[in-house]
Amino acid sequence: MNRSMIVASNTMNQLQKQLDIISNNLANIDTNGFKKREATFTDLLAQSFNNQPNKNEEIGRLTPNEIRVGVGAKLAQSQMVTKQGSLKQTGRPLDIAFTNESQYMKVLVDNNGEGNIRYTRDGALYLSPINQNEMLLVNSEGYPVLDENNQMISISGNSSQYTFSADGRFEVTLTNGQKQEFNLGIVSVKKPQFLEQMGENLLGVPANAGATVNDILTELVGPLRNQVSIQQGSLEGSNVNLSKEMTDLINVQRSYQFQSKAISLSDQMMGLVNGIR
Repeated sequence: MNRSMIVASNTMNQLQKQLDIISNNLANIDTNGFKKREATFTDLLAQSFNNQPNKNEEIGRLTPNEIRVGVGAKLAQSQMVTKQGSLKQTGRPLDIAFTNESQYMKVLVDNNGEGNIRYTRDGALYLSPINQNEMLLVNSEGYPVLDENNQMISISGNSSQYTFSADGRFEVTLTNGQKQEFNLGIVSVKKPQFLEQMGENLLGVPANAGATVNDILTELVGPLRNQVSIQQGSLEGSNVNLSKEMTDLINVQRSYQFQSKAISLSDQMMGLVNGIR
C-alpha cells in the first residue's frame, strides 16, 4: 500500500509539469510566432524482487526473472515544436513574418546592465524615439532589434517609408529622398531543443546548454543572406492547436484524478489494517 501511494504521488508530480506545459501553450495561443511544447514521459527505474530461490522453477519462463515493480513515470522531455504557424496579412509595413521555420530574429535584452542576445519570431516591430532626430527599431516588448553585426538599428526621425526585402534587408526612405539600409540580424537554428524559453516570447542559449552557440545556430551573413525568407505586411501566428491542447488537458486531468484516487484508496486500506484488533 505504501508502494502504491509512492507510485501515484510520483506520477502526480510529473503530471503537474505536463499540465503546466499545456497551460503555457493555451495562454500563448494568440502570441505571434510562439512555438508550443510537447511533453513526453518515460518509466522511472523499476525495482526487482527475487521471490523464487529455486532457479529450476524459472526454466521456460518467457519474461525476465524476478518480479519487476515500477515506481511511476517521469517527464522525459519538454520538446519545442518548430512547425510553421499560420500567416495573417496585416498590411502594416513594420510587420514581418518568417516563412522558413528555422529562422529567428535577434534582439538585445538588458539584464541588470548586461546585454544579452535573444531570439524571436515575433515580427511585430515598432519605432521608439531616442531623441528628436533618431529612432530605434524595437520589437513589441520594446527590445532593440539587432542588425547582422549585432548593432542596434537607429534610423533618422525624418523617415516616410519602410521596406523589408525577402532577404531581410530593411530600407528606410527619408523625407528628403535619401535612403538608409540595414541587414536584420537573423539566425538559422539547427538544434532548437537546446534553446530555452526566456519569457516575453524570447528564446536564448542557456549557459549549461552542453553545446556551443555555433553548434546550435548559424548566423545568416554574407553569402548565407540569400537563405533568409521574410514576408512584409504579415505576422506569423502561434502553432498551438486548440483542439489538441484541450484534449491533452482532459487526458491529463483524468490521469491526475486516477492517481489521486489511488492514494485515497491506499489510505483507506491502511486505515482498515491499522483498525484490525
